Amino acid sequence: MTGPLDDGSRDDGEDEVRGAPRIPAPRRAADNYDPLPPPPTPPAAPRSAPEPAGAPAPEPGPGPAPPALPHTILKSLLGAWALSACSVEETAAVEAHLTECAPCADEALRLRDAVALLHHERDLDLDPLLRSRVLENCLGRRPARIPVPDWAGPYDAETARLDALLRDIGDSDWHAPVRLKWFEQERQVGRRTTVAGVIGHLLAVDGLVRSALGLGDPLVEEVPGKPPGPLAPVDPSERTEAYWRAAHHPPTRAIREPWRDQSHALIRTVSFAGHGVSELSVSYGDFALPMRDSLLDRAFECWVHAVDIADAVDYPYKPPSGAHLHGMIDLAARQLPAALAYRRRAGLAAPPRHLVAAGSPGRTLHLEVEGSGGGHWYIALDSPAAVGCAEESVALVALDAEEFCQLVAGHVSPEEAAVGQDGDREAIKDVLFAAASLSRM
Repeated sequence: MTGPLDDGSRDDGEDEVRGAPRIPAPRRAADNYDPLPPPPTPPAAPRSAPEPAGAPAPEPGPGPAPPALPHTILKSLLGAWALSACSVEETAAVEAHLTECAPCADEALRLRDAVALLHHERDLDLDPLLRSRVLENCLGRRPARIPVPDWAGPYDAETARLDALLRDIGDSDWHAPVRLKWFEQERQVGRRTTVAGVIGHLLAVDGLVRSALGLGDPLVEEVPGKPPGPLAPVDPSERTEAYWRAAHHPPTRAIREPWRDQSHALIRTVSFAGHGVSELSVSYGDFALPMRDSLLDRAFECWVHAVDIADAVDYPYKPPSGAHLHGMIDLAARQLPAALAYRRRAGLAAPPRHLVAAGSPGRTLHLEVEGSGGGHWYIALDSPAAVGCAEESVALVALDAEEFCQLVAGHVSPEEAAVGQDGDREAIKDVLFAAASLSRM
């Protein structure tokens, strides 16, 4: 600080106080050293006579050589040089030094290799299965706000997975063609529709469960103050055709919201209704199922048609969890004796070999389903009420879990199913055709 009469200048002799030597200021670090002082201004060239018109311009001479910097400064610049953070002049000085100094050249090579690891190239596109894995993890770890019954868990999970698929597809994908396939009258049949049409089909058939719960039928227009409209068909195929013929056809992506709201309403209702609702009967026209099996059947249909949609829009889709898949296979296996008896009454299967005595299990077929969700089942061949046991088995059929589900869904014919067979060929054929007859639109 200077006094009022101090002009700001000091004599060198004042640096010493009471004879103490002057303490020099700290030296600047090498990193703070300015390695490139401005080059001196070259002297002006002497004037010369003007060039005659049309004379070629003189070629420019080589630029000034990079300034010579101390080894310490050049070594401190190696990190910045490896990151391409040096100026043009600094880069030229460092690279000129690397041709003369082997230790610095080795260090520069190691730094460049390290920088290459920092710039790891990776694909910015998300894994298509990421959503499925996250959803599966959430469904398996996060408890539901409403305690969903175990028997309703597969339907809850499969509708959630399908809704995630529908959320991902674009507007144009809703009009992608889809061919529904099932087995009917000893042959595979089909019906062409769109992605939106498939969701309309699920909405219409799930409406049977909704009606059984007393929530109304989505196919019946309900106007306050007016009597309800005519009853909708109960057969799943007829319901779907009636829905498609109505004003809702052709459906668009607007169908997603009512389908999702209906599935949420079904889960919420059975969760609050108590234990008695599990045995409530749901009619499908020619047959009926208890509520617990009906929701398992709807979960199976939801998965099968989700795969149809995924194939149409080229979307990866995984099968259900092992526990849920096992329940779906078990439902189909429990329905096989009744399906076999129905086919016999229609003359489509061989009659039983002998009458079943009271209390006798009769003949059985050992059904072995391999893979996740698989297991062993013994299908009664002579009476739907007979209890199968391994000792009475006359044939063995072995299939992969997904292959068996494709057969039950009618996507694979009995002749095309890749199965291992052993034993009574006639019984094996009857059971495979009975499995395919479980399919419907």
